[in-house]
Amino acid sequence: MRFLDRPHHDGSALYVSTPAPEPGRPVTLWLRAPRAAGVTGVHVRAVHDGEPRYARAAPDPERTGRPVAGYGRSDAWWRAEVTPVNLVTRYRFLLETTGGQAWLTAAGLFAHDLPDSGDFRLVCHDPPPDWMADSIVYQIFPDRFARSGPMPDLPPWALPRDWDRDPVIPSGPGAARQFYGGDLDGVVRHLDHVESLGADTVYLTPVFPARSNHRYDAASFEHADPLLGGDAALRRLSDALHARRMRLIGDLTANHTGDAHPWFTAAVSDAAAPERDMYLFDPVTGDYAAWWGVKTLPKLNWGSPLVRARLPEVITRWTGTFDGWRVDVANMTGRSGLDDHNHEAAALLRRALPPDAAFVAEHNHDASGDLDRDGWHGTMNYAGFTRPVWAWLRGDDLGLDHFLGVPGAVPRRDGLATLATLRSFASHLSWRSLVHSWQPLDSHDTPRIRTVTGSRERHLVALGLQATLPGTPMVFAGSEFGLTGVNGEHSRTPMPWHRPADRDPATLAAHRELLGLRRREPALRRGGLRWLHADADCLVFARETYEETLLVCARRAPGVTPAPPAGAEPVHGDPPDHPPNPPNPSNPPNRLKGAEPSLTVWRLVN
Repeated sequence: MRFLDRPHHDGSALYVSTPAPEPGRPVTLWLRAPRAAGVTGVHVRAVHDGEPRYARAAPDPERTGRPVAGYGRSDAWWRAEVTPVNLVTRYRFLLETTGGQAWLTAAGLFAHDLPDSGDFRLVCHDPPPDWMADSIVYQIFPDRFARSGPMPDLPPWALPRDWDRDPVIPSGPGAARQFYGGDLDGVVRHLDHVESLGADTVYLTPVFPARSNHRYDAASFEHADPLLGGDAALRRLSDALHARRMRLIGDLTANHTGDAHPWFTAAVSDAAAPERDMYLFDPVTGDYAAWWGVKTLPKLNWGSPLVRARLPEVITRWTGTFDGWRVDVANMTGRSGLDDHNHEAAALLRRALPPDAAFVAEHNHDASGDLDRDGWHGTMNYAGFTRPVWAWLRGDDLGLDHFLGVPGAVPRRDGLATLATLRSFASHLSWRSLVHSWQPLDSHDTPRIRTVTGSRERHLVALGLQATLPGTPMVFAGSEFGLTGVNGEHSRTPMPWHRPADRDPATLAAHRELLGLRRREPALRRGGLRWLHADADCLVFARETYEETLLVCARRAPGVTPAPPAGAEPVHGDPPDHPPNPPNPSNPPNRLKGAEPSLTVWRLVN
């Protein structure tokens, strides 16, 4: 399926005049229309105060007929203005074509009427910090990253493990108790490695004291865990990152605390304590609600004024140390039965942040209903990125029985289904929320991407998509070495600093090359996205700015691929084996034979 002859618009700077619109101030929108599309007239439909209104677009002589963004240099451009009056303004294009009327929305081009849920969006809430659009995030699970010295003295409930000799217990009662002794000073010692990958942001899973290795059962929000080196070690890590002009993201459980937290111990010991209202106690039985019924994780009551006062104070306390937060189970935070305080909780927490701090929500399914507001800047995009990439590139012998709770094996899907999933989820977010969401291939909660793909080659195609599609790449420490794991706990393998047999040099080199490419290329960080071709085994897309286009071709199996235009410069992967044709929608382009699997990037300069 080829898309070169389809009109296009997205939320990038090539098509929208400002990333931070303000109510009452006009915003210029552009539409790109290839000649073959037969577009003869364009209207923009924007919803103001719940009512659709139409504005006529006009041809833009400044762009039509001159080279803009590589492909389609003879395309026609249309220009219109929309003045947002609401905090979120949905809009779409009504096209008059030689074949009849059509709608262009973020979900695609349609010859039938459809609901507004897939429309483009202008969002007038305060924008995310600008630096987030350029960031590459490196996730560290502190207990498994690096030790700065001997194993510390552990509490009686902890199970000590040898870093290089004891395999991770993947499930069962000992899984959360096993300790390998990684600490925050150990992270400082390996920042050269993190920086060599192109990463500029370190995301730590929780560092607060707890009674588990994952620390999602916080016993305090006042201090860093002494087992990690305490407050002084956290400050050393923060200072070391800031000295490199890098950033540190913390992990906050706003949905629950641990059962050893002073708030909860006060609440459970005295029914008259002020803290009692901070949790969800049954007035008849005295029992309390907990995350998924796990009694060590009592759920916070966001209807409580005390919760609304104390949780923002946690964020304020750590301002200066952390440059933002990832919020654990953000989709569940503030939600319990008939009560839904999620959006209020997100807004309260965000207001406690300085304007230049990041605020990312964990969702493992559809996050669209919670974004484009005054809360989360973006999400961990498991549903809109991780799952479709897994489904396209999964190995033949993959034995996993679920995906983040979705029953059944990871589905096997072709490139057309993968593209449909990517576009469907992206269409339900503003461009702003999409590009500020994290795009993980794996994490501490999932199997490793190397296990999913079953091979280095497909792993690196997945990495290539992570590095070149819109959204923030998030690399889980150890995946750059090709580590494996069948579930989240099993994936928390201690880093193989002293196990050369567990390090794949080719995978490490590919991470440095592809993430370095993203770091160098503005089009990969801030450019638009135009899909050009899809078939079962191949996806081709362009990342566009006004100055240039990067053309990306991802293959999962042998086959032939549409060739790039004449003059295309190879940037990554094997160059074409013969000169390509000039772009001409009326003639099929040359076809290039592709190796299995592969990712190739070309540059098209205007």
